[in-house]
Amino acid sequence: MAIPELNNSPFGASLLFSRLPDRLFAPLASANRHRYWALLCRLHDKRFGPDAPIPPSKGFPQKTIVQDIIDAIELQDAWDREDVDVAEGTSIEIRAYAIFNRFHECGWFRIEQPRFDKRVTMQPAVSQFLTQLISFAETGPVFVSGKIRSININLQLVIEGTGAGDSLAEAAEQARNLLEHVRNTGTNIRDLMESLNQNTITSQYVQKFFSNYIESVFIGDYRELRTSEHPLSKRAQILATIETIRDDEAHRNRLITWYENKRSPGDSVKAERLFERDLNRLSELQRIDEYLDRLDDEIRRANKRALAFLDYRLRSIRQTDVMVRHAIETILENGIPEMSDPFASNEMMSEDRLAEPRTITERAAPSMLRKVVVSDEQQARHNVAVRARNNRTVTSLGLSEYAMKQLSTKELITSNDLDLKSVSDVRMYQTLSILSLKMRSKSKKMRLDALTMTRGFRVSMSNEPEIANEFISSVPFSLQTRKAINK
Repeated sequence: MAIPELNNSPFGASLLFSRLPDRLFAPLASANRHRYWALLCRLHDKRFGPDAPIPPSKGFPQKTIVQDIIDAIELQDAWDREDVDVAEGTSIEIRAYAIFNRFHECGWFRIEQPRFDKRVTMQPAVSQFLTQLISFAETGPVFVSGKIRSININLQLVIEGTGAGDSLAEAAEQARNLLEHVRNTGTNIRDLMESLNQNTITSQYVQKFFSNYIESVFIGDYRELRTSEHPLSKRAQILATIETIRDDEAHRNRLITWYENKRSPGDSVKAERLFERDLNRLSELQRIDEYLDRLDDEIRRANKRALAFLDYRLRSIRQTDVMVRHAIETILENGIPEMSDPFASNEMMSEDRLAEPRTITERAAPSMLRKVVVSDEQQARHNVAVRARNNRTVTSLGLSEYAMKQLSTKELITSNDLDLKSVSDVRMYQTLSILSLKMRSKSKKMRLDALTMTRGFRVSMSNEPEIANEFISSVPFSLQTRKAINK
């Protein structure tokens, strides 16, 4: 029975089983899944993978693939007969043909010229899927520097006009994968630390902690992430480039046209949706600091936990071997009667040695809390304070609405043209003046803070002296739309 929600998925969520054979997962879901996976990895590495020699144009002879299976299963343990139903004592060649036929029936192999000289190939989609599975299984530490450099280069190609939607989509995919890896690393660290505490001896704990935690889970260039030389320090420029692509009409129309021609022929709505999706994925890079802070906390907790465990194990180790050897030497020299009684004097168990029963102290029930009655005057004062606070609060959204309302149909206005009719308008004027000072600052952080507050427009300070205003004085500044800047 078809599921309409899946069939109508905008991004092809239901296309997996239209590209792959229906029974492809059967061997990997059976009792012998570990052995089937080992065979697929061996054949991928030797015959069908990107690191294997160039295969014949018509495929490999069937005998060659069967011989590879024979060489592999000779080193494996006995198979479960649930999947390979052959009688006990059957030759290894028959078992290999049974495994080959199962791979062929499930869609892993494709046989060309079945009536004559049988040639074995693997469908491109199946081979690509197997490569993705092996790559996922062998995933090691990720180097953030390489990902950020690649994203920055692809975005620069788009800005320069030499790159189209393919460069934008590739950058968006890399940004999404990078954030997902950083976000999942903290969870992987917690799972690893929980698995290490389950009846693990000290030597295994040390080995797993340094091999699995440092080499497999850790980010390769974690120590350099906070330095100024790391490419991650240029994320403000990357975010500014993303905003330029979003607001520039020329770039926007060119990229949406590419999406419409390459990804969704004839569907301009879907093309624009794909374009916005990739830009949103790239904009998520501004949250990477939040993910890294969470990862720092997880790493600190894991390090403290590991150090506490190792310190406890080291302190709990006693010189048992020395004590046993000393006892043996004492017996050999003085004999057993010379040894002291290992038990304490008096009775081992008596009523006076039993623990006293636990006494429960009853606490008095808490008294009822007073119900505070707010008068009308207090409520009115509170409402006035809330209104005053809201009028003085400035957000990026409110600032953008105020700036676009003042600009109206104009592309450029000065601070003298701004209407100051209320306290909220004066606060907007004051904030714009501060942002104009930040935009002229040499600090990258201050300029980034100013850019995040000015969405859809830019503010710049003039070289004129400070001018007194009816409500507030400041150095003159100007507001300009993004379209005017791009021109």
